[in-house]
Amino acid sequence: MKNRVIAAFLLMLPFFVSAQRGERSPEIEAFRISYLTQKMDLSEDEAKIFWPIFNEFQKEQTALNKERNQNMISFRKIPEIDNLSDTEVQTLIMNELNFKQRNLAIEKKYYYKLKSNLPIKVIGKYYRAQETFKRELLSRYKKGGPERN
Repeated sequence: MKNRVIAAFLLMLPFFVSAQRGERSPEIEAFRISYLTQKMDLSEDEAKIFWPIFNEFQKEQTALNKERNQNMISFRKIPEIDNLSDTEVQTLIMNELNFKQRNLAIEKKYYYKLKSNLPIKVIGKYYRAQETFKRELLSRYKKGGPERN
């Protein structure tokens, strides 16, 4: 088990470096990696396959989110919808739908990469762990932050 954690950490090192450049919260990402490692219980061989694909997936999602935040006007940036024309509101909605479509395309791409390299049950564990991670993270923040248990 110790070897698995070490192997997972070494495979995740490039991800931690990119996280420290401000792309994502390093604390949350470290918690995510730890959580996924524990919940998925990958063999050493599975970890060697999973983590590089996961890193590519995270990199693409980060790039898409960065593009969205830089280039698209979103509902978060608009103080009052009533002050916009119908065309402007429609553009905002279509931009948001296009972003979601591109995000879904990325998710499907990496699902198929995982599926072609790992057993489907391992992938199922990943999807389940992602969902339970979100709930756990939300629960921790409700209790006062990620550093609390």
